[in-house]
Amino acid sequence: MSIMTMRRVTLAGLAADKDAVLEQLQQLGCMHLVELGAHPREPERTPSPHALEARKALRHLREVPDKRRQVREPTDFDLAATITQVLDNQQRLRDISDRRDALRQRLAELEPWGEFSLPEPAALAGRKLWFYILPLRQLDALARLELPWQIVHRDHRQAWVVVIAEREPPADALPVARTHTGAFSRSEVARRLERAEIELEAVIAERHALTRWIYLLSSHLAEAEDQAGLNYARAQTYDDEALFLVQGWVALEDCPGVQALADQLGLALLLEAPGADDQPPTRLDNPAPVAAGQDLVGFYQMPAYRSWDPSRVLFFSFTLFFAMILSDAGYALVLGAALALGWRRLGRSETRGRLRLLALALCGGALLWGILVGSYFGVTPAPDGLLGQLRVFDLDDFATMMWLSVAIGVLHLVLANVERALSSAPGAERRIALAWIAALLGGFALWSGTGPSGPLWLATLGQWLLGGGLIALFTLGSDRPIRSPTSALLRVLDGLRQLVRVTQAFGDVLSYLRLFALGLASASLALTFNELARDVQQGQPGLGLLLSILILLVGHVLNLALCLMSGVVHGLRLNFIEFYNWALAGEGYPFKPFKKTELSE
Repeated sequence: MSIMTMRRVTLAGLAADKDAVLEQLQQLGCMHLVELGAHPREPERTPSPHALEARKALRHLREVPDKRRQVREPTDFDLAATITQVLDNQQRLRDISDRRDALRQRLAELEPWGEFSLPEPAALAGRKLWFYILPLRQLDALARLELPWQIVHRDHRQAWVVVIAEREPPADALPVARTHTGAFSRSEVARRLERAEIELEAVIAERHALTRWIYLLSSHLAEAEDQAGLNYARAQTYDDEALFLVQGWVALEDCPGVQALADQLGLALLLEAPGADDQPPTRLDNPAPVAAGQDLVGFYQMPAYRSWDPSRVLFFSFTLFFAMILSDAGYALVLGAALALGWRRLGRSETRGRLRLLALALCGGALLWGILVGSYFGVTPAPDGLLGQLRVFDLDDFATMMWLSVAIGVLHLVLANVERALSSAPGAERRIALAWIAALLGGFALWSGTGPSGPLWLATLGQWLLGGGLIALFTLGSDRPIRSPTSALLRVLDGLRQLVRVTQAFGDVLSYLRLFALGLASASLALTFNELARDVQQGQPGLGLLLSILILLVGHVLNLALCLMSGVVHGLRLNFIEFYNWALAGEGYPFKPFKKTELSE
């Protein structure tokens, strides 16, 4: 569980060599850049570290269902020109679609008015036509109108009225606002709509033809990403007339490579350890089998640089929680079969490979726990059989399962405080973590020992641990020196503030009961579908067999989907909410190296 040690690296060189140096740094790929350049007056013009236009163009083409034969020979391929052409097609497609939709709406609005063209002003002696759509229940308003009017169309709800007036009638002349019909007749709008449809077909055909470049765009996307990253790096440097400076964070183990690069290019190099006020990025380093844990960490909250790495804890605790919520070996086998079918496809990238190992751990843990609780698609094996003899826990034994869930919760929070104590500097934060370890273990021992079969010594030990932990929280939970009555009062308030967290600790421990509750719900729902299928089969011979099979398939698929959702959501929630609240203080930001991009096809 390691957060890699960082060094601040500053490189100085001649301005003429800036591009060459940045290209070499990108090739080295181990520096997290720090902004040294002046903030631009227009931040939106700051270069993006990613090839957004290339990705947008590729996404536009990949959405086409039937693609053309792919061009694989890059001899005449111009990446920049192709991206421009595709994005131009995307914009024209959007503009013409919007115009087509607006014309369709206008044509529908003109339909009740019929075919007409607005007359010239002299034809009506300077008067104009004003259009209204009036609800039938308000037609009596026309009788009070002193201007000439005519109903040109009517349906069961409203009437289309034309009023003749030199100027627009007052707003209160009719109970509705006037309607804008536009300057074009219905036939002219129809002609324009037809032309828009033809233009749209041509643009769609052009888009379809452009799909032949998807392969080359994909294979050259890394090139576009590298160029975008290089442009972004240029904006991060400090530039003088003759010199430039580039600065960033580098892991301690990568510093020799940077030193060799500086010697090779004749650059000035400065290596510095992080200062007390510095906040370096967090770079996690974990063995390959459990490296997916750091993906889980990055998904929610990256720990601060001076904190600790919870990746391995999250990997194993999430596996345990998922298994307890699933609580069925049959479902675990189904998930394992699905994982086996997609095993090769999931290994095409480094990230997918890590998540593949996490999925394997989840399936394996769920299978083991399902065997221990003796549940196979909701069926419990006979006690005298092999599977029955492997059964250790009974989900219907509420007392034992509740005790086990609470024990897991206490140990999880104790582990969080142990790690926090180890990663904290000597002081109040470390003493608080140690006090909470004693309080949590003491509370659990007191609860376990006060039962009918609980040993007296355990309850006594729990009282001492709980009491000692709470006293330590009140007396040692602050580093505030006592120099006056006011500071003494504030020290007391600090202690009380620590004791208030007793309710939070109690609630967090009880949150782990969801492991038992959701596991029991999963098993109960599976059992319910089994019984329902059996009753249907027995009640309707012949057809009942088919219906029972359908009930089993639909029911177990639905239950498995609910279990998956619950296992992921609640399994992560117990880590990210309850565990993180006690384990981590402060939030960091991830290490993002300036490096060449490797993209799979």
